[in-house]
Amino acid sequence: MAECCRRCHVSGRVQGVGFRFATRQQGRVLGIAVSARNLADGRVEVIARGPQDAVDELCGWLRCGPAHARVVDVACETLPPGRWPDVDAG
Repeated sequence: MAECCRRCHVSGRVQGVGFRFATRQQGRVLGIAVSARNLADGRVEVIARGPQDAVDELCGWLRCGPAHARVVDVACETLPPGRWPDVDAG
């Protein structure tokens, strides 16, 4: 399966509930590289890179997130090769 890289912006109650930690942990489970950071507007930005099926699975997981999160929206974009940021493998 080909590798892909996606940037997702997750909104709702996603800061202060362990969202970033749980997202990185889910990336490790799926065997993909994931970074997650809080944005000033209250969203979390997630960058995921790896086999497309595993990245798809993570993007689906983001729609629910960890137990204490309340996800309202997830907006993902596929980044073209050559524009992939460095992401540490889980």
